[in-house]
Amino acid sequence: MQNGRLSNDQLSTARQILAEVRQRMTEAAGGDQRFAFALRRYVYKKLSYDERDNPARRTKLKLQKLVDQDGKCGYPRCPTPDVRMTKEDEPELDRLDAIKGYTRENTMLMHHGCHRLSQKERGFL
Repeated sequence: MQNGRLSNDQLSTARQILAEVRQRMTEAAGGDQRFAFALRRYVYKKLSYDERDNPARRTKLKLQKLVDQDGKCGYPRCPTPDVRMTKEDEPELDRLDAIKGYTRENTMLMHHGCHRLSQKERGFL
């Protein structure tokens, strides 16, 4: 199960959980559209943090990686390896193994274009 792809049985279980969560949120909102909207956004945000960590931690990790990599792009075939990345360029973190999350050991910092090339090479785009 590379990068958390679900089998048919697992997908069925996931769909059941999603249906239950949607039903509970609908019931909790009791017809209040504003509350339903806020509830969905809250749950979405928190689940996203489970997957990606929160923005402050990712920003801190980016700064650590910028120092670790001496400002250089981590993509081995970077077309502009001498162009140093800066915080203002908004370099991107790439997870070597998505399941292991955003850690110092499991990430590298790349130019946006290099990140896209890397993702394409690995079949994610």
